[in-house]
Amino acid sequence: MARSGARRRPREEESADSLTERAYRALEELIVTLQLAPGAAVTETALSARLGIGRTPIREALQRLAREKLVAIRPRRGIVVAEENLTTQLRLIELRREVERLLARSAARRASPEQRRRFIAIAEGMEQAGRGNDDIGFMRLDRDFNLLVLEAARNEFAAAAMTLMHGLSRRFWYIHYRQIADLPLAARLHAEAARAVAAGDGKAAAAAAERLIDYIEAFARATAEAGS
Repeated sequence: MARSGARRRPREEESADSLTERAYRALEELIVTLQLAPGAAVTETALSARLGIGRTPIREALQRLAREKLVAIRPRRGIVVAEENLTTQLRLIELRREVERLLARSAARRASPEQRRRFIAIAEGMEQAGRGNDDIGFMRLDRDFNLLVLEAARNEFAAAAMTLMHGLSRRFWYIHYRQIADLPLAARLHAEAARAVAAGDGKAAAAAAERLIDYIEAFARATAEAGS
């Protein structure tokens, strides 16, 4: 009996990890695409019912989202979706500019053949999303691209820093892109970066990352001007 229990435990742990990751991905998309609006109060019970996932994975996903500053967990006051903050976004871009160049160069050098094929597929998907003005498709591919860069770069310290920024950046873009952004241009810049990494050209990948961050910063500053 003891041996049987020992065999089951890894599968049970894997199942729990999978549920937590599924809860995290679903909640992050709800927040980034404003289905859970900035300032909205949420509960574990309501989110569990909405997603059909148990409260423990929901709680663990919310703790991760709190570390990424997409929600605030307030003892005895509940859980609130974080408000938008332009000043925070601009500080975030300062750091992203430096880290993104490093990650792009590293990913171009270290990506496996399979990862390079995935970068090409993402580039093609981005171009298609741009042509069709498919905002949700673009957002999902943006997330896939960011995660693949982190995976291919194989630098856990840079990955830890970037993981804290991706959700906030995507949500800021989604809030304002209809008024300010050029989705086909954003998709093209992402596709160029993905193709440069796939080609193994570290210099070109870093330059493409720089152009992408230039666009993101210009977009953020334009939102401030539009709101003034």
